[in-house]
Amino acid sequence: MFRLWGKEWKDNRMVRDTVICDETDDTRTHKIFNALDAVCYEFDLSKPIWLDATIAEFKRHSKARFYQDNFVDSIDFDYLEIQVIEE
Repeated sequence: MFRLWGKEWKDNRMVRDTVICDETDDTRTHKIFNALDAVCYEFDLSKPIWLDATIAEFKRHSKARFYQDNFVDSIDFDYLEIQVIEE
């Protein structure tokens, strides 16, 4: 089972969070993108852009933060964080 934890942070406090579970036979990359899409749908956000720094951070820690620079629309929180919690 694959699980990804999505969290919105504002002023060093978690505003809301969700856990997305994926039991399909997709590749890890597809599971990550599908889970991120589900997090954005649940939080009513546009899909963030994966910048080079975001990709490098995710490869190192299985965790990534999406700041205002990653979004086309303006956001009312500091950053969106995703973290793989189970593979």
